[in-house]
Amino acid sequence: MNSRESQGMMLGLVGVLIFSLTLPMTRIVVHEFSPVLSGLGRALVAAVPAGALLAWRRERRPTLVQLKGLAVVALGVIIAFPVLSAWAMKTVPSSHGAIVMGLQPLFVAVYAAWLAHERPSAGFWASAVLGSALVVAYAIDAGGGTPAPGDALMLLSVAIGALGYAEGARLARQMGGWQVICWTLVIAAPFILLPVVWLAWQAHLHHPGPVAFKTWLAFGYISLFSQLIGFFAWYAGLARGGIARVGQVQLLQIFFTMALAALFFGESVNSSTWLFAAAVIATVLVGRKAGVRTAVPTPATVRPER
Repeated sequence: MNSRESQGMMLGLVGVLIFSLTLPMTRIVVHEFSPVLSGLGRALVAAVPAGALLAWRRERRPTLVQLKGLAVVALGVIIAFPVLSAWAMKTVPSSHGAIVMGLQPLFVAVYAAWLAHERPSAGFWASAVLGSALVVAYAIDAGGGTPAPGDALMLLSVAIGALGYAEGARLARQMGGWQVICWTLVIAAPFILLPVVWLAWQAHLHHPGPVAFKTWLAFGYISLFSQLIGFFAWYAGLARGGIARVGQVQLLQIFFTMALAALFFGESVNSSTWLFAAAVIATVLVGRKAGVRTAVPTPATVRPER
């Protein structure tokens, strides 16, 4: 693995650490906000600093072809994952939702092969499938063999969210990592403004009392970190290190989420969790060494990170 790929893995790990608190924080928010208001509202808030940054840096506007790609990114990371995962957090603990998220790297690898024309080796696919199988086995063990009602929502959010990850990483090779998420937020803002305002007004009518301070803190985290800053590192990492390869780092997110949920929110984590974590880490290390043939964009389309 060359230095660029190693940098990509490190940036991906930073992104995963930031994302690890998303589900616990979302679970706090949906106690007082509706899932749709939580999911779309966080994007609208994040669009303000995103637009300011783009204006300050005087970034070039996306081309028509890039706009189509950004629409796919918006579908995955602004609409599907935030809204559906917030809905799931109404019925399942954040630690349980994190288990289902363990399947996201496999979806990302599939989309990388489809959209970015990456060609992972057989060894990579074997390690990716094994890692996902370990996550599923852990989910069955943790759930007593019975899926939770919110699992279907989480699975759908993961499948569509992974599409936004892969397409965003593909665009990041042309536009730059932070530019992709900033432009996505800015372009989506006009379309989600009225729904967010209406939902906020309805929430005020039904619950006119003040919102708890911890809810505002959690909402601030998912808006500024989960929806914006985390993607700076995540998209840059995927673009530099390869979408399929770096995407496997997200297998570790389940254990980061559980550890943080136990530390800050009192959710229990048993000893078998760490055994599964060790096994998953082993598959990530194997996948890190497995071959992945990455499509190299032509020099005319490459835009360096700034």
